[in-house]
Amino acid sequence: MARIIVIGGTGLIGSKVVEKLAAHGHEAVAASPRTGVDAFTGAGLRDALAGADTVVDVSNSPSFAPADVMEFFTTSTRHLLEAEADAGVAHHVALTIVGTDRPQDIAYFAAKSAQEALIRASGIGFSLVHATQFFEFVGAIADIATEGDTVTLPGALVQPIAAVDVATAVARAAAGAPTGDREIAGPEAFGMDEFARRALAFRGDRRTVVRDDSAPYYGAQIAERTLVPVAGAEIFPTTLEEWLPRNPARA
Repeated sequence: MARIIVIGGTGLIGSKVVEKLAAHGHEAVAASPRTGVDAFTGAGLRDALAGADTVVDVSNSPSFAPADVMEFFTTSTRHLLEAEADAGVAHHVALTIVGTDRPQDIAYFAAKSAQEALIRASGIGFSLVHATQFFEFVGAIADIATEGDTVTLPGALVQPIAAVDVATAVARAAAGAPTGDREIAGPEAFGMDEFARRALAFRGDRRTVVRDDSAPYYGAQIAERTLVPVAGAEIFPTTLEEWLPRNPARA
């Protein structure tokens, strides 16, 4: 079985990836600043990667400010790829986003696109798992679009996915051979406004959700299909109606 280092392995997705890999007999090691490994500074990386077959990167930027998020993903990825080359790592797996290859002005997407380019050019075998928006972030999406008691969101389509399904996809990628780029999504597509409306209603949140297609999403206007997968994406089964009762508190 493989020795797999999971960068960001103590977070929402990473902790689940570690559990899934370990359950299938792999030596899965959680690596994060909490365990003394910091990809951004490079601290602890070379020791952590010694003897690794595969490195999984599911780390995330602590700041979403445009300059900060770009610096985080490019610097962390360069440090990781350099350490992997020195350690003889054969497979680099990274979690990224559906839509990074489509026109939009979202700084976070631009940073993930830059990260992807570094990985593709590294010469190391890679798997890039492009996921749609997580169910777990519906509360944050509503909050940034709230003024008073009104949530204003565009009707652009989303096809959200449960974090546990994302972790399954990432773990499968890590346990296999490099596959390049692949997209994953949940089973249902609906307007972003409808996504928030259904979640808030289930949770008894009294805010009113209003559709306005000129409203921004994380500071940018997006096209109707920017955030949904292309044909051939792997579709996971968890629906919003199944996920909500398991996550009644705001995520």
